[in-house]
Amino acid sequence: MAASIGAVACRALHSRRYGKLLSIGRGLFSGARCLVAEGETHFGFQNVSETEKGEKVYHVFESVAKKYDIMNDSMSLGVHRLWKDILLHQMNPYPGTQLLDVAGGTGDIAFRFINYVRSQWEHQIKQKLKSHQNLSWQEISKSYQEEELKLPGGSQVVVCDINKEMLKVGKQKAQHLGYSEGLSWVVGNAEELPFNDNKFDVYTIAFGIRNVTHIDQALQEAYRVLKPGGRFLCLEFSQVNNPLISRLYDLYSFQVIPVLGEIIAGDWKSYQYLVESIRRFPAQEEFKAMVEDAGFLKVEYRNLTSGIVAIHSGFKL
Repeated sequence: MAASIGAVACRALHSRRYGKLLSIGRGLFSGARCLVAEGETHFGFQNVSETEKGEKVYHVFESVAKKYDIMNDSMSLGVHRLWKDILLHQMNPYPGTQLLDVAGGTGDIAFRFINYVRSQWEHQIKQKLKSHQNLSWQEISKSYQEEELKLPGGSQVVVCDINKEMLKVGKQKAQHLGYSEGLSWVVGNAEELPFNDNKFDVYTIAFGIRNVTHIDQALQEAYRVLKPGGRFLCLEFSQVNNPLISRLYDLYSFQVIPVLGEIIAGDWKSYQYLVESIRRFPAQEEFKAMVEDAGFLKVEYRNLTSGIVAIHSGFKL
């Protein structure tokens, strides 16, 4: 009898221990599975979890938002303005174009788009008025005034950025510069855009895609929201193709830019990351292949300033 009771007690104790060990094992397996599912990525030259990268990138742009435009001018000696102008000329938007500018928080591409479309529209008006020589100056003036009240041809630009502080700066700039019609601001993630399929004529992302955790997913989203025939345009830092310029560029990037970040924005670390993130971004041919893998056709790139930046273009056909 005593032996029987002892055996039962022993089995119960074993069962409890086994259950506890099983529970611990399940917990460890679950934790390991989460780590595997999440994966590891890079934040500049650091290896971090994907979640950690998202948080760190958000903090970087939250930190630099107010000084972002000043730093762009300082770091590039103003050349970034020329690069963005070239992007718009390559886009060559027409009145009525629906543009989505992703990671465009401070509005540089959006404002250029509005100016470009308006200039195209004014040219069309001038051509139209030339064919109506009998109009009075009052009628001509009225035509111009009516068109100035709205963005021509129903054109629309949506600025989408994951960072609220960057969008806040962009909205303030728009108000100061007098941009309102045909312009909207949306908080959104490039990897999961809050827009319907086949909505936009053009998708742009300037100096933003290298900060995305899953670049392939962002490219797939770009493809999804573009209309058939729509165009993808990406302006991004790339691989310098001149050895001498490459050495000088590296020296300037690592020795000067973080110092400028500390002096102007009071933030060395954020600009150290920005410099490092450029070196981790795929070279031109590799990124071209990624754009093609997302489904785009007629993919090509154009190097600017010896490949310091490149414009990548593709179509949804």
